[in-house]
Formats: sequence, structure tokens, C-alpha cells
Amino acid sequence: MEVRIAVTQAPREITVDMGDDVDGDELVDEIRSAMTGDSNMLWFTDRRGRRVGVPIAKLAFVEIGASGADRRVGFSAV
Repeated sequence: MEVRIAVTQAPREITVDMGDDVDGDELVDEIRSAMTGDSNMLWFTDRRGRRVGVPIAKLAFVEIGASGADRRVGFSAV
């Protein structure tokens, strides 16, 4: 599963490639609870075990989508 994170006043988004075993609904619940709780950082762990922390006050958006292998790019005649 791929997660794209935008931070305010930053020109590029952060992309975190999480494991395929991550449940999208559970991830949304974790993000929601982090934003409404006392935490000031939102933490993600990618499939290699690296941790990415984003300050909640600077969070612009979080996009949760399918893994990059599921994307199709190209042209064809239908």
C-alpha cells in the first residue's frame, strides 16, 4: 500500500511504501486518532522498517492508495 503525505510549505510530497498486509481502514483510524489526540507527530513505518514522522500541525493531506505495482501506465487502442 502506498501512502502519500503532503506537508504545508513543502514543495514535494512524501511517499511511504507500506507493506501489502496493511489494512487501509485501520490506517485511517490510526491517522484520525493521532490527529484528535495529544500526539504532535504522525508516524509511518514502511516495508523496509524505516520510520517516517510528520508533524501533525504541518499536515496538508494524506492519500492512501494501492501499491505502485497496481498502477497502469501506457496507451492502447480499445
